[in-house]
Amino acid sequence: MNPKHFLSTIPTFLVGCLLALSFHIYFTSPISPDLLNLPPPSSASVPPTNNHLKKITKLGEGFLEGPEDVCVDNEGILYAATRDGWIKRLYNNNSVEDWKMTNRNHLLGITATASGDLVVCDSEEGLLKVSEDGVTSIVSYFNNSKIRFADDVVEARDGTLYFSIASTKFGLHNWFLDMLEAKPHGQLLKHDPSTNHTTLVMDNLCFANGVALSADQDYLLVCETWKFRILKYWLEGDRKGQTETFIENLPGGPDNINLAPDGTFWVALIQLTSSGFEFVHTSKIAKHLIATFSALSNLVLGAHQSAMVVNVAADGRILRILGDTDGRVTSFVTSAVEFEDHLYLGSLSSNFVGKLPL
Repeated sequence: MNPKHFLSTIPTFLVGCLLALSFHIYFTSPISPDLLNLPPPSSASVPPTNNHLKKITKLGEGFLEGPEDVCVDNEGILYAATRDGWIKRLYNNNSVEDWKMTNRNHLLGITATASGDLVVCDSEEGLLKVSEDGVTSIVSYFNNSKIRFADDVVEARDGTLYFSIASTKFGLHNWFLDMLEAKPHGQLLKHDPSTNHTTLVMDNLCFANGVALSADQDYLLVCETWKFRILKYWLEGDRKGQTETFIENLPGGPDNINLAPDGTFWVALIQLTSSGFEFVHTSKIAKHLIATFSALSNLVLGAHQSAMVVNVAADGRILRILGDTDGRVTSFVTSAVEFEDHLYLGSLSSNFVGKLPL
């Protein structure tokens, strides 16, 4: 082939490849994205991040697979739901017991009920009750549709269960696509065990995640991970049924949230984007590219690079920030529960539950 002719065909070839790639992405991309507004840099009034999470004790190390959430029952026994389907018990002497096998590997939020049972969110089966008698389904359908992505749950004094649906479009194993799409597919639901009736409390939430009741149970908080904020929904009083922003522009995406003994709240924050890849959320083309070639998501997601939890006052002020800024001891912390002057940490990337003295 004539060298000049060969060189002249290169631009045509490259344009053809680019067009083919563009068509491939356009027709195979699983998302219809919006742009995502990342929070501005933390203000000077926010306490600085420290490395206190490097001081944790690792409970049950090697015997827990990705304990996303933890809870404490009325007897002071700690429970964790793990990726291998076990509900594990952790005792004061740091021993671990394989308590109940659920035969499911999609377990997320977990809470202890007043009756002594546990309620667990199964991202594919809805809400499960776990007791000494075994595992039973509480609710798996809403409006004649299978519940797709149950995420976190809390029980009110009257036995009502409030639980979040992270996304009605994407499931646990492709949750990253929900962030790339950046559209409000989340919900907050209410289940009344006395009537076995489930109703919609809040709709159009941006990845509805952690759920917590206030100390007086006059309002409920729900985390919107992709919005970097927490919403307050009033359950009682003059503002009953109204929604307002509890806190916004958090320095990470809020995951699970738990009421502390003093009436404040502990919130686990996720670093959603690796440093230097923030531009992805400002470009629909970049979003389509990453969604189409899922291996690229490992470059963008920053959750495994650090850990952070914040203590938030009842008026929405950040009181403390605890972190592991380089993730060398713990990372991807998804829940923080305070019990007897210690903080217990769940994580999707750990094989232990972290314990930190306060």
